[in-house]
Amino acid sequence: MRTVYTITYSAEKYDEKNINKQDILTLINTHISKVLPQLIINKKYYDGRHSIEGRARKKGAPNTRVICNHAKDIADNATGYFMGNPITYENTANADIEPLLLAFDAALVDDTDFDNALDMSIYGVAYEYIYAKKECTELMTKNLEPEHTFIVCDDTIEQNPLFGVYYFYTKDDATGEGKYQATVLTQNYRYQLIITDTKGGSQPLTEEPEPHYFGDIPLVEYKNNKYNIGDFEQQISLIDAYNTLMSDRVNDKEQFIDALLVLYGAQLGDDEEEVTEAAKALKEHKLLELPESAKAEYLTRTFDENGVETLRKAIKEDIYTFSHVPNLTDENFVGNSSGVAMEYKLLGLEMITKIKTRYYKNSLKKRIRLFCGFLGLKQLLVDASSVVPSFSRALPKNLTELAQVVANLKGSVSQKTLLQLLPFVEDPDNEIDTVAEEKAEEAKRQREMFGLDGNQPPDEGAGDVDE
Repeated sequence: MRTVYTITYSAEKYDEKNINKQDILTLINTHISKVLPQLIINKKYYDGRHSIEGRARKKGAPNTRVICNHAKDIADNATGYFMGNPITYENTANADIEPLLLAFDAALVDDTDFDNALDMSIYGVAYEYIYAKKECTELMTKNLEPEHTFIVCDDTIEQNPLFGVYYFYTKDDATGEGKYQATVLTQNYRYQLIITDTKGGSQPLTEEPEPHYFGDIPLVEYKNNKYNIGDFEQQISLIDAYNTLMSDRVNDKEQFIDALLVLYGAQLGDDEEEVTEAAKALKEHKLLELPESAKAEYLTRTFDENGVETLRKAIKEDIYTFSHVPNLTDENFVGNSSGVAMEYKLLGLEMITKIKTRYYKNSLKKRIRLFCGFLGLKQLLVDASSVVPSFSRALPKNLTELAQVVANLKGSVSQKTLLQLLPFVEDPDNEIDTVAEEKAEEAKRQREMFGLDGNQPPDEGAGDVDE
């Protein structure tokens, strides 16, 4: 199991008003050497570029290289289960959080959440950049690639975040000179740095810091688990074994088709030219004429097809078992669709999803604080501590079972809680108001139908006669 490599910087040396460009280059090189290699491997496997592609070909033998992308299947299924439904937000102090919800909608946080969840599944970590659009007061969120992003912490036991870095490398093909363009985000400033890729020496800081007014680093890190491990990362060796087995299986079939023809008591010709012509005619006409005492047969090697199939199923089962993500196409998984049976089959996935949820909620608190702080600058006050995010699983629901649960709990549980159990109800509060309005309208129609509205008491003084 790999451990998380935390990039640190001296707290005493750090000055957010005077960033050392040469130190930033050192930190970038540390990220490239210590963190980036595993991230690249994970992304390659998700993209379907597996190690089987580099297998050398044996002379004269077929070399089919089959890629079965279980990595993508695991990541997509885990992401869909975790973040297939958008996160909903509630308040715990009867506070008005509507400005925050409107800001979230404008910032497209639902799209960013899904991108973050996919990166968490692939890389084991995700990064989100929060910024204000140019010449605009609206906030935006953007998912950043973990291959080019990292957080730098201080060298204390608490490892408090000091700043975040997003970088990419460019090279001048004419001069061969390379440089890094790095965005450094501190608690109060944003730097856009051009750093020459040189060893030693110093590089003067000529770029001016730009205040961002968030009061905190506007870069949020989302961890997949304690060790930043991707959902399929520890199954890569099993995926390689499965690819090798399937590739060899196809190669065996090709070798079976290209089997040698052996003649007993006869020959195709007296010399090489006659043999070549006879072989060509045999391939074209599929006909071979032999003396009565002669015979012909193909020379093939035998292999245990049943044993290979058993091994294939065992490897595939291990891939999904150890990743805790079920194979949704398995007939044993879809055979029983009852609610309790489905929960048992999804127990492993539910466990790792709860871990994802716990870490994601911790990071969401920072996003909420950043948004609320920025809204405060616009005199839109929202208490960040009163906002509670809620996650729901993206699974097909048995509406009949849910309806029975709602009916049985009526009177024991609040109407809002019961409505939250129904997947097609997005806003329970609005649904309660709508039902109340419909009941009022129905009662009014019934009164009008039976003429009850006409039997109203007269107004006071309506029957008085002027003296």
